[in-house]
Amino acid sequence: MRMSRLLVRTLREAPADAEVASHQLLVRGGYIRRLASGVYTFLPLGMRVLHNVERIIREELDRSGCQELLLPALQPIELWQVSGRAALFGSDALPAMTVDARGGTFVLGPTHEEVVTVTVGPEVDSYRQLPLTVYQIQVKFRDEARPRFGLLRTRELIMADAYSFDVDKEAMQESYRTVFDAYLRIFDRLGLEATPVEAASGAIGGDVNHEFMVPSAVGEDHFVSCPACGYAANVEAAIRGGAGGAATEGGADGEVPVVEHHTPERPGIDDVVAFFAGDGVTAADLLKSMAVFDAEGRPSLVLLAGDREARLPDGWRLFEDDEFADHSSLVKGYIGPTGQQEHGIRVIADFGVARPGPWITGANRQDRHVSGALLGRDFAVDEWGSFVEVTTGDPCPRCGEPVGLVRSVEAAHTFQLGYKYSEVMPGSNFVAEDGSEAIFSMACYGMGVSRLLAVVSEENHDDRGLVWPAEVAPFQVHLAALGAGRVPEVAMAADQVYERLTVAGVEVLYDDRDVSPGVKFADADLLGVPVRMLVGAKGLSRGVVEWRSRATGEERDLPLDAVVEELAGLRS
Repeated sequence: MRMSRLLVRTLREAPADAEVASHQLLVRGGYIRRLASGVYTFLPLGMRVLHNVERIIREELDRSGCQELLLPALQPIELWQVSGRAALFGSDALPAMTVDARGGTFVLGPTHEEVVTVTVGPEVDSYRQLPLTVYQIQVKFRDEARPRFGLLRTRELIMADAYSFDVDKEAMQESYRTVFDAYLRIFDRLGLEATPVEAASGAIGGDVNHEFMVPSAVGEDHFVSCPACGYAANVEAAIRGGAGGAATEGGADGEVPVVEHHTPERPGIDDVVAFFAGDGVTAADLLKSMAVFDAEGRPSLVLLAGDREARLPDGWRLFEDDEFADHSSLVKGYIGPTGQQEHGIRVIADFGVARPGPWITGANRQDRHVSGALLGRDFAVDEWGSFVEVTTGDPCPRCGEPVGLVRSVEAAHTFQLGYKYSEVMPGSNFVAEDGSEAIFSMACYGMGVSRLLAVVSEENHDDRGLVWPAEVAPFQVHLAALGAGRVPEVAMAADQVYERLTVAGVEVLYDDRDVSPGVKFADADLLGVPVRMLVGAKGLSRGVVEWRSRATGEERDLPLDAVVEELAGLRS
């Protein structure tokens, strides 16, 4: 491609709304342009990178036995009503968008579990046709509340999503592992260090799922990592290790008295800390007591240290205001654990409460708190567990060693769905090996293709511009002719080099523009093609072309009459 014909306009300054390097450089390099908040156009350079990423994904999924199809982006809302997910529309868990058309109401697909189930299901009538995994690469839509960071958080994105269908759970887990391994190969080819971590299933569903997290200084997510044993989990799913069940030995003096304090209009942790400010009290000295209903509808009290954020199990919910009236021992804003079992309240505590105290906690009376409460003397715990967001230094749930938090970007997410969709969507029946009727055990897999452009470029740049890995770069060689307008021999030689490389199958971006060498050098660095080759009068006098690696800065002279052969040797 001659640069004089390429649809590209490089920018010397980043747009005002570009906060991170990937956004700045993709815009400055003419790879993308903003159409609206969270909506981007891919210009020719961006499309070439996008196609290379898609090629890698297709090669690895095809290698794993997956079959490509294309599902409609417009989905009848009735399918989502059947699955039950329509009720989640507009929530953080499922920011879906709908369109009212002459044919009814349609969902602009954020994901395709319902559609793929009713599409594939009727095509399979026997266990002999299984296992089966299909995938597509298609535009998805999300009603993103806060688009930011360019392609990292958008309203419209390109996703590679796959769906596996199996005869039972065990077979599904085998298919899941196959695609899981393919994902690891994809990230390896993209030059990304992606860590699979345990994660929360959210609106997709399923018992087991993993996020593939890429460590990044601009990431909006964190995952918990244990360097000792390799445990890794998203902060939303991570649990903290701990023994629980008994107070830590050698703790507080058992003679510490319980003192009641009048604390009017101080129902929150910060309010109570302020009340005891003169005593050096911090939030860590307070017990946070949360009234919840568990998944079975039992009233419970969850205890955690006041300086920690709660992470409750799926299905558990906090008391509504009008529900406190049915439980006289639970005085909203002033709840404590003492005596709660006598009122039928189960007391559950985070492992961090296993130290004896003393604790400051609610007195179960309006406008009253107590200090000096001791575990084992003044209150008892029925069950122990991990009910807080894990932070750096917490014990690992597997080996007990301290864990750390890694800032990261989510690049993919995989889910073991089981029968969540096949048991409710029509057409999911097939004849099992024993002749009985069965339904599919499913899994699904999603990788943000357009997001990967941002992730790769965020990890591969310097202060001059992008530094694309060879497999995803828009071109393999950036050829520049210096002074061609003044020296016809340079133009002729550069044209010949361009022709030879192109015939040899090398993808070349040929900067044949009549601009200064400084502009050509700056654009070459900004665009980030792996190899730059210069044809100039000085080099021609020596019979060489100047070769330079964008990543390392290494420079060499290649013989003009053997440039293709020499280049092939450097690339092998």
